[in-house]
Amino acid sequence: MKKAGLRASLLIGVILLTLAILLSGCSGGEASGKLKVVTTTSLIASIVQKVGGDKVQVADIIPAAQCPGQFDVKPSDVQMLADARLFLMHGWQGETFTTGLIKSADNPGLKVISLNIAGNWMIPAVQAQAVGNISSILAEMDPQNASYYQSNANSEFAAISAKDNELKAELAAGNLSQINVLCDAQITDFVQWAGFNVIDSYPSPDTDITPQIMQRLIDQGKQAGAALVIGNLQSGTSDTPATIASGIGAGVVPVTVSNFPGGLPNTETWEKAIQNDVNLMLQAIATYRGNSH
Repeated sequence: MKKAGLRASLLIGVILLTLAILLSGCSGGEASGKLKVVTTTSLIASIVQKVGGDKVQVADIIPAAQCPGQFDVKPSDVQMLADARLFLMHGWQGETFTTGLIKSADNPGLKVISLNIAGNWMIPAVQAQAVGNISSILAEMDPQNASYYQSNANSEFAAISAKDNELKAELAAGNLSQINVLCDAQITDFVQWAGFNVIDSYPSPDTDITPQIMQRLIDQGKQAGAALVIGNLQSGTSDTPATIASGIGAGVVPVTVSNFPGGLPNTETWEKAIQNDVNLMLQAIATYRGNSH
C-alpha cells in the first residue's frame, strides 16, 4: 500500500508539473521565449515587428487611422500592458492617456520608454533614426538576440535608403518646387520633404480650426495660386481639404494622405504607406495640371 501511495503521489506530481508547463507555454510573451512589446502607434509597431522578427510579440494600442490625441483607453489595453515587458511611445503631447494606462496596468516589471524622435516619421531620414533607436532598445532588453536585431536593422536601413532614392526620382520628375500647397500642420515637414512649396498650414480640423482660420487659408490660397490642399487622415474631419479647395476656386485639388502605416488599405508597412502617399500626391498634381489646360 505504501508503494502504491508513493507511485500515486509521483504520478500526481508529474501531471501537475506537465500542466504547469503547458499553461505557461500558452500564456505567450516571455513564456514563449519572445520579448513582449506594446506600442502606442503603428509607426512604432511596424518597426518593432521588422527589427524584432520572430523574437518579439508586438501589440499596438491606437488604431492606425485614428488621431492619438483622441484615443480612449479600453480594458483590453490595460491587460496588454499588464502582460508586457516593454512599452514604447513617441513622447507626444497626444499620448497623455498613457499615464493612467501605465498606472492601471500595475506592472512593476514593465519598462516604459519615450522615443522622443523629432520630425515626421514618414520622412526616410526620420524613419531610419527610429529604426536605429528601436533596434538598440530591443538589444538592451534582450541581449542574447542583439546581433539578430542589428542584422534586421541593417536590412531595414538599406530598404529605407532604396525607397528614399526611388521616391526622390519619382518626385523630381513631378517638378514640384513651384507647386504651391496648403496642408495639415501635422504633415508640413513631410509635404516639404516631397518638394512642394507650403504656403500655409492649418491645425486639427476637429478641435482647432475656426471660421476665421478657414477664411485666412482660402484667401492665402487664392493669392498664392494654390494647386493642392493636402489633408492628414489621422487629424479628423476628412472634408476639410475639399472645403478649403472649393473655397479657393475651381481646379484646386484636395487630397488626403496617411501619417501612419495601416491607415489606408494595403499600407501596413512604412514602405507601402509612404509609396501610397507619394502616389496620391502625384495623382493630385496630375489632376490639377489636367484641370489647368
